[in-house]
Amino acid sequence: MTAWTELPRATFDLETTGIDPSTARIVTASLVLVNPDGTVLRSGEWLANPGVEIPEQAAAVHGITTEYAQEHGRDAREVVYELAMALGGLFHDGVPVIAFNAAYDFSVLHHELKRYDFPELTCYPVLDPYVINKQVHKFKKGKRTLEVLSAEYGVSLENAHTSKDDAMAAERLLAAMAQQYPQIIVDAQSLHEEQIGWARAQAAEFQDYLQRQGKNEVIDGSWPVRTAR
Repeated sequence: MTAWTELPRATFDLETTGIDPSTARIVTASLVLVNPDGTVLRSGEWLANPGVEIPEQAAAVHGITTEYAQEHGRDAREVVYELAMALGGLFHDGVPVIAFNAAYDFSVLHHELKRYDFPELTCYPVLDPYVINKQVHKFKKGKRTLEVLSAEYGVSLENAHTSKDDAMAAERLLAAMAQQYPQIIVDAQSLHEEQIGWARAQAAEFQDYLQRQGKNEVIDGSWPVRTAR
């Protein structure tokens, strides 16, 4: 099997109305297909009118207000359908899709598809720099946000929390990580399967940590989609 670094790959990001993937609505989405060297082959961007108020906290992060989305955004149902079709086409062709903290973005999309009675999307193969970094650099100190890791790996991220810039930064981050950790230079399908186990173990470890702090929280380690509400 050919390593993902030697083939075209896509990168994906959402900006939404909130942090709970079961209730968050898509506001903006970006999906970019790149060559093995990272040059852009084609890209798609979507702005949706989510049909609900965009909380001030969310608008402060991504810059899209309720009023702007209502005036300039497209019908959310159309955006969800087009995005799922574009992703589904890539997955059908075996093109890996990179998403930082993929379990958030793909879970949001899962619940959006369910909301509009569209079929489920089979998300495979997915490459997640967040899960991979937690595996290859287990004892890193400090945060693992896209901004922090981009800075650590020398990746440009000028407009954080805009979906296209975040998507491109995620792709560049994973490429930079591959240079430092050659063990992740394998075929995308194998790396996807590895990440399922890594994410589960990472969630269990975090849950154990919380329990030692006296917090009885259950951490869902499902990846790349968390279907439970």
